[in-house]
Amino acid sequence: MNFGDILDEWEKIPASAKVKKTTALQDESTENAYGQKELPHANPMDVWMRRYGIQDKDALLEKEREQENSSGNKNYNAERRKKLRAMKPEAVIDLHGLNREEAWIKLDVFFADSVRQGLSKILIVHGKGNHSDENPVLGKTVREFIEKNPHAGESGTGAKEQGAAGSTWVILK
Repeated sequence: MNFGDILDEWEKIPASAKVKKTTALQDESTENAYGQKELPHANPMDVWMRRYGIQDKDALLEKEREQENSSGNKNYNAERRKKLRAMKPEAVIDLHGLNREEAWIKLDVFFADSVRQGLSKILIVHGKGNHSDENPVLGKTVREFIEKNPHAGESGTGAKEQGAAGSTWVILK
């Protein structure tokens, strides 16, 4: 049986026996010059969204973390913070000899590079300000930068071998 025979058989079936489905797109259809109904063009992205929906991946990750924490792993975040505090910094920047503006620019670039590399902990050596003519500038600048930077998490004074009060470690978000 060829396609023409199939069409002939279809024509013999009464219209009442044929099932007609309607969709929102068919309701908006128009007839062309040949009397055929034309459906409006749908945006492919809209069609995909209707078919598959939207998933908030950040919300799914947060939900998984909550499930991990509630299933006997309540100290997960505390343990992670403890490990990060104890680990050695993965990158170090030395700001000695820079003024406030130069230090700010260097910190901005350093943080961006560290985040891009996926680092967890960094160290900023700014000195204690012993050689400053006036009050120490870089320590205050570093603290201010850390407070304003969205990638800066917990911070603290470096260990003795890292410069003690003349350095600041930062855990990156």
